[in-house]
Amino acid sequence: MMSLAWPWVFVLLPLPLVARWLPKGQHAVSALYMPTLLQVGDKNSQSVSLTSWIFLSVLWLLLLLAAARPQWLGDPVSVKAQAREMMFAVDLSGSMKEQDMILKDQPVNRLQMIKAVLTDFIERRKGDRLGLILFGDDAYLQTPMTEDQNTLSQMLNESVIGLVGDKTAIGDAIGLAAKRFSLKETSNRVLILLTDGQNTAGKLTPEEATELAMARDITIYTIGVGADEMLVNSIFGVRRVNPSADLDESLLTQIAAKTGGQYFRARDTESLQQIYQLLDQLQPVTQQSLELRPTQELFFWPLALVFLGSIMKMAWPIRRAS
Repeated sequence: MMSLAWPWVFVLLPLPLVARWLPKGQHAVSALYMPTLLQVGDKNSQSVSLTSWIFLSVLWLLLLLAAARPQWLGDPVSVKAQAREMMFAVDLSGSMKEQDMILKDQPVNRLQMIKAVLTDFIERRKGDRLGLILFGDDAYLQTPMTEDQNTLSQMLNESVIGLVGDKTAIGDAIGLAAKRFSLKETSNRVLILLTDGQNTAGKLTPEEATELAMARDITIYTIGVGADEMLVNSIFGVRRVNPSADLDESLLTQIAAKTGGQYFRARDTESLQQIYQLLDQLQPVTQQSLELRPTQELFFWPLALVFLGSIMKMAWPIRRAS
């Protein structure tokens, strides 16, 4: 629909009449000289023809219309408000090779299980900006913040154990996430860190990195991955072992608590799925939206008509009435 941005401009509509009928002294000298085009005379001068008066009035009306900024407003369009950024930090250390997980009745290693469950979680996060960090001896940003869930899932599924070394740099992963989050005041920054061990490498200690995350107002949810026990064959027969003996649950709990998050324990595929369902409740998908209307400026059309009309008036003057 049509709209005027500055409709108050039309209060100037009677200005030419006011200027024409203002009383002037007999010997008054005009301090303001009007262009010939707009000089429609005063009450003591020869009157302007009706055609000339109508023509000039139309030009004045078009000029005011252009100054009022006519606009064409399109249909309302909903635009999602940016409210949440979520980063995933996935451990690719050598211990992730441990095949203590079951996926579709088949034994798989920890990374394969994380890929399967995390991919489904990513697909449900439509509306959030997501990123991916992979860490081992060092931490690397695999995917910067994006709303393209397909690209993020692809980069996760292409990751391999040992890609960034066999150790575990938990501190570096948190520090890199804090660096890569934007500093928008409206952004809700969340880091989900998945690991099966303890900090054994990196330039930053987990404590230092946690302080940095707290300063950036980042909420960290930590997930310890690995079964409590598994059966292994040895020369002494089948025995039970704890494949998660190196998991530093105390550290992961401390990191989550300091940043306002939670620590979760993923002992199998089902428990990891339940953790992601709980995360959906703790950090719901962004639902806020803004309604905007596309605006197209139209002031140049009446302004062009004024320009053409002025040229016509100067080239072919309208004869005054005798």
